[in-house]
Amino acid sequence: MTQPVEISFMSTETEGLAARKGRIAILVADTGRLPGGLPRPAREAVQRALDSDAWKGVKPGRALELAFPAGMAADALQLVSLPRRTDVATARKAGSAIGAKLGKTDLTVLAGDQKLAAEVALGLALRAYDFSAYKTQKSKTADDAAAGADAAPATRRVSFMHKDPEALARDAESGAAVAEGVFFTRDLVSEPANVLTTSDFADRLLAMQELGLEVEVLEEDALAKLGMRALLGVGQGSETPSKVVVMRWMGGGDEAPLALVGKGVVFDTGGISIKPAAGMEEMTMDMGGAGVVAGVMRTLALRRAKANVVGLVGLVENMPDGKAQRPGDIVKSMKGDTIEIINTDAEGRLVLADVLWYAQERFAPKAVVDLATLTGAVIIALGHDNAGVFSNDDAFAGQFLAAAKAEGEGAWRLPLGPGYQDLIKSRLADIKNTGGRSAGSITAAEFLHCFIKDGTPWIHLDIAGVALPPGETALAPKGATGWGVMALDRLVRDRFEQG
Repeated sequence: MTQPVEISFMSTETEGLAARKGRIAILVADTGRLPGGLPRPAREAVQRALDSDAWKGVKPGRALELAFPAGMAADALQLVSLPRRTDVATARKAGSAIGAKLGKTDLTVLAGDQKLAAEVALGLALRAYDFSAYKTQKSKTADDAAAGADAAPATRRVSFMHKDPEALARDAESGAAVAEGVFFTRDLVSEPANVLTTSDFADRLLAMQELGLEVEVLEEDALAKLGMRALLGVGQGSETPSKVVVMRWMGGGDEAPLALVGKGVVFDTGGISIKPAAGMEEMTMDMGGAGVVAGVMRTLALRRAKANVVGLVGLVENMPDGKAQRPGDIVKSMKGDTIEIINTDAEGRLVLADVLWYAQERFAPKAVVDLATLTGAVIIALGHDNAGVFSNDDAFAGQFLAAAKAEGEGAWRLPLGPGYQDLIKSRLADIKNTGGRSAGSITAAEFLHCFIKDGTPWIHLDIAGVALPPGETALAPKGATGWGVMALDRLVRDRFEQG
């Protein structure tokens, strides 16, 4: 997997600063005080920049850059505005401004005594993500070219100089675990479907056993015995087998677990109700919900969370074929409800229906959260800034929304209600899998609501708009964001962690 950039923490050493190569970022507080060790010509240039109108227009968390500072070996000095008294979001934004410019060179961050330097480090790591596994023409530095075409690219070294590096290193540990979980999710969402098959996905999750997770793969014969005909119907037109993967992290004693359930459609053609060709290549991201669940479970294992959490993902591929499910088919779910298939492109809810019921039957969880790139309708409603949040429990929904806000991940609650349930009543079966265009994201949520037991707190997160937005975001380059890993990790910390 793509690894976050390694960051080391050290005491501030102003001697030798002039000889440091690569890039140097300076966290400039509202006092305007500059670190020692800058050669006089560079210090004068920096002071001139700080006195300029250009700097006055730099908002907290943003940066101004000086190229090839006089008297220094560095390629650039980056002046990053960050008040001494700031908030987590601004500190991460400052780190993101640094990470966006990191490139392939070494970096030194002069963090002074900034109390939120660990958040700066997290923002830097998240923004420096680069999924380049399939790029054969790598960009080369001058040193690479001199060493020859076959030379291995140099490892970037990122050093934070701080007044208290030991305390900063401790503070940054949990952020490093979160960053790795986010990167794991981003990688999964970025992989092409000819690589990330259901089998490959399951193998990547099995590999997390080395972190201490308990991982179990349920194959098609086991799913058939359990009665998961809704899930199996989605994948019956594909050559790749459908699977359910169960991950368990039991760090919280005898408490009932939180269950996280993810939609893992590794590619979605729409099936017989086939999608338009334009944009279909992005349907490699239709396993985004399962990717988030996997990233959260990785984070929990890495930081040895004192909580009980089970992560379940339904892995299928939705393809048109002579054996594929048809509009008009009726299938029986594991719960026993019959479902009329109106549109085979409304497949994610069929996968989730069976996995949600299985999670409740097997684990009797304290609460359930499901995630899915479920509907285009949620993008029409909320765009790419917020995920849609649906819940049967006001207190639980409030806890999640607070966690998402604390982590800077946009989320907005949308309604449920009997009127929307009426839209998915079927003439021929207990329920149908789509209620049409009106309130499409809500009727999809109400479909899932049918598979939640009475008294079980539940949240459905429709992440279709935030998993792969059209441009870069505050903490991610253009591409997969890993939205939800940070918010759910925060929810576990605040609501489910022991001690």
